[in-house]
Amino acid sequence: MSHVFGRSCKATLPMVSHGDGVYLIDDSGKRYFDGSGGAAVSCLGHSDPDVTAAIKAQLDQVAFAHTGFFTSQPAEALADKLVEHAPEGIEHVYLVSGGSEAMEAALKLARQYYLEIGQPGRVNIIARRQSYHGNTLGALATGGNMWRREPFAPLMINTTHISPCYEYRGRDEGESAFDYGQRVANELEDEIQRLGPDTVMAFVAEPVVGATAGAVPPVEGYFKRVREICDAHGVLLILDEVMCGMGRTGSLFACEQEGVRPDILAIAKGLGAGYQPIGAMLCSDTIFAAIRDGSGFFQHGHTYMAHPTASAAALAVVTKLTDGGLVAQCAERGAELKAALEARFGQHPHVGDIRGRGLFLGIELVEDRAMKAPFDPKLGLNKKLKAAAFEAGLICYPMGGTIDGQTGDHILLAPPFIMGPEHVDEIVDKLDTALKAVL
Repeated sequence: MSHVFGRSCKATLPMVSHGDGVYLIDDSGKRYFDGSGGAAVSCLGHSDPDVTAAIKAQLDQVAFAHTGFFTSQPAEALADKLVEHAPEGIEHVYLVSGGSEAMEAALKLARQYYLEIGQPGRVNIIARRQSYHGNTLGALATGGNMWRREPFAPLMINTTHISPCYEYRGRDEGESAFDYGQRVANELEDEIQRLGPDTVMAFVAEPVVGATAGAVPPVEGYFKRVREICDAHGVLLILDEVMCGMGRTGSLFACEQEGVRPDILAIAKGLGAGYQPIGAMLCSDTIFAAIRDGSGFFQHGHTYMAHPTASAAALAVVTKLTDGGLVAQCAERGAELKAALEARFGQHPHVGDIRGRGLFLGIELVEDRAMKAPFDPKLGLNKKLKAAAFEAGLICYPMGGTIDGQTGDHILLAPPFIMGPEHVDEIVDKLDTALKAVL
């Protein structure tokens, strides 16, 4: 009997033995292609020698030094590297240990910013339904996943939610994609007016929605309209790129493809590629200057923030993503994988939508393709698919509640950027085996 308190108290999991590139191997020797990168984490696979060497070299120098007393060379170099590639105007990096911490830091920074500039009445946060921003209480309250929120609702800060930009489900017949995007973006304007413009602190969104809805990209012009609305009312735009950032969608920052710059940006997952726990909150110089020239102290912090060893690992990762050309490779391989998925499953009677960007792809499953009718949630289709794919030697990320937190099923694919063209067929073939076994 294991004494580890895991995700499920009833599951018996295989023991992982070691990693080999895009594969994980259990202690029986079975190989699993990591088609979801864990949870869109392992962008470099599981045996990268350069990242491992960077971690070992840092351990030989110093493993940890508390940021109340020291900064460190890896943390400084990582911040420099991120700012070098970040959207113009993003000038400062707050290093933490994961995505939920990055989002909590973003929310608290937004609140303190308004205190520093003399607008204490700004307390409301607006986000979108079917979003996910983390599992700590502030991040969970901001997210729009009702199933995850419900047990803890009495403990949460108050947030409100507008429609997501979910073209497959939301665009009306005869409505252009652009007009649809403007319509749902304008819900933000309506909600700001309802709450009172002087009370709204921030709008929070994932540029490409990840786990909750399955790699849902925005339509063209949606985020530009959102940016206009935020600017008109002095509301901060916080973009959550914890899952979709760090090259996953084919550009280092997902918002690059939208032509917008957030005020605050959260990253994690691919930042450390799984080699060390790390995340980051990035902000504009305007926000940083308000703290610097006001109280001079961000009233927040964690013991392991800007951890030297984690920073050294992340610096090696980001260097490979940028200077090493792996972001460009992700875009290329992602186009190949999406084309292969469309060729194999584009006319499948139970595949409603194939979507995403780069190596961040989603497949929405339906019982009736013409009507877009979802399967009965009682069937537990996503759980059966996860098990069948795992049996076939493919790790993927099926989820339920795609549409409204209760109904709908999708499969999320987020494989390592280092995969080769030969792995495209392996993913599609093993996914096909799982779908046939379940459907």
